[in-house]
Amino acid sequence: MTSEDVLDEFRAAGALREGHFVLSSGLHSPVFLQKNLVFMNADRCARLCKALAEKITAQVGAVDVAISPAVGGIIPGYETARWLKVPSMYVEREGGEFKLRRGFGIEPGAKVVMVEDIVTTGLSSRECIAAIKAAGGDVVAAACIVDRSGGRADVGVPLIALATLDVPAYPADQLPPELAAIAIEDPGSRRLSK
Repeated sequence: MTSEDVLDEFRAAGALREGHFVLSSGLHSPVFLQKNLVFMNADRCARLCKALAEKITAQVGAVDVAISPAVGGIIPGYETARWLKVPSMYVEREGGEFKLRRGFGIEPGAKVVMVEDIVTTGLSSRECIAAIKAAGGDVVAAACIVDRSGGRADVGVPLIALATLDVPAYPADQLPPELAAIAIEDPGSRRLSK
């Protein structure tokens, strides 16, 4: 599956949006990928996650478990794990830090792929990877449906992206005039009540 094939799935779902958006990272962007409109369709989600699982296997071989950050990574993490034929778990915030909860545990040294939805700066991925390592997992790679950093996000382990885009993202105090002139939408989840 090519990057254009992935974008076609987002377009078909009405999930490739243009305007002025504040991302979960706090950065502002003229493009937003509303992945939940993609993931709500089981067939579309399966196509993308099957392709991601195949890419993971081709690049790092077999893994023991897939772990995702809550909330955005849970659906693609689960579906990718299904195609990898491994258990799916997720970390969630407790006291501001990602942790495995709900009885989830990792065998020491287990080969883990961390599965994300969209990567912009890599912050959530790095935090998730740190939690996995703290729990005893060996993170062999991170994977995502879309890397919107153009390959610049450093997550600390190899990043396997189904699609790589170079979408601009700006700090609030460095907006280009054409973006600043558009009303802001804040569809991200990081600033929701904790």
